[in-house]
Amino acid sequence: MATETIGTLDYNEIVFPKLGIDLHVNSTAFSIGGLDIQWYGILITLGLVLAMIYAFTQVKKYGLNPDRVLDCIIGGIIGGVVGARAYYVLLNWSDYAGDWKSIFNIRGGGLAIYGGIIGSLLVGFLVAKIRKVKFLPLLDIVGIGFLLGQGIGRWGNFFNQEAFGCNTDSLFGMSGGRIQEWITDQYPSTTYFANFGTTLDASQPVHPCFLYESLWCLLGFVLLAIFAKKIRRYDGQIFLIYICWYGAERAVVESLRTDSLVIGNVRVSQILAITCVVISIILQIAIGTKVKRMGVDYRMYKDTNESKQMLAEYEAAKFVKEPEDDTNEDTASTDEVAETDTTDSSESDETPAETDTNQTEKE
Repeated sequence: MATETIGTLDYNEIVFPKLGIDLHVNSTAFSIGGLDIQWYGILITLGLVLAMIYAFTQVKKYGLNPDRVLDCIIGGIIGGVVGARAYYVLLNWSDYAGDWKSIFNIRGGGLAIYGGIIGSLLVGFLVAKIRKVKFLPLLDIVGIGFLLGQGIGRWGNFFNQEAFGCNTDSLFGMSGGRIQEWITDQYPSTTYFANFGTTLDASQPVHPCFLYESLWCLLGFVLLAIFAKKIRRYDGQIFLIYICWYGAERAVVESLRTDSLVIGNVRVSQILAITCVVISIILQIAIGTKVKRMGVDYRMYKDTNESKQMLAEYEAAKFVKEPEDDTNEDTASTDEVAETDTTDSSESDETPAETDTNQTEKE
């Protein structure tokens, strides 16, 4: 239990007592025509954009067509946003049942990462089938991109003063005006804390769970971005590593949180995280063993003739317009030369006639 006491903070004030940090942070970044733009939405969008940029630098390395992958990513983003919101709303239905409009208001938060992952994978898979994109190598790229997007997007929770944990006296313990208000309002009136044996004191720091997850995801992104090429032995392996990496962190950090999505006395995200870790490990062992037995008979998609042909066609298609322009220029030059030759020929034909006439006149 934490021992340091924190006085009442302003609504937008955020402090890290042991680090000597005291900030005043408004969750609204700016307003346009009366519409408030939240930092939460900005950071989620930034995470998505940077993840997409990274993905497009890797597409051809995994033997995929960038144009087709773009369609899959756009579909995945749409599915991810819908899935994240649907997952959150369904597990908090009592908060939305009487207010349908609030279901569609995601600017201030209310997105569940697991729902986002599930939604993006489902829609992405459907688009990949339609556009004939091999899904396993695509998953490898997406897995690394997820880590980058999640690592950045989690800072939206910082501005909203949410996704925090129980009291702590650790170096990174934090508090905020909105956090204190939430604890004061929610702690006496909910059975959630009693069910998990959690006690909360608004005057003491809490675990910054968003920070733990952000740092873990960014570390995972750096490691996989650097070493993916060296450790990757089969299509889908990097995505399985991502599932294991993220699931392990979520299983631990979720036990600290005070706002987990629950069904009865079960933390849904924690059960999902543990399940994902177990399945990932089993699949890595099973597939890794099979690939090892196959030896040289196994080839990743990027090494197949199908992939090489498709990339060759993609590269050729990029230069279709340029040769056409060159051809037009060559045609124009040829026409000019032809006109010149015709003119010269005409002049040449007239010259003997004129000479004969002159000679006749002289005679």
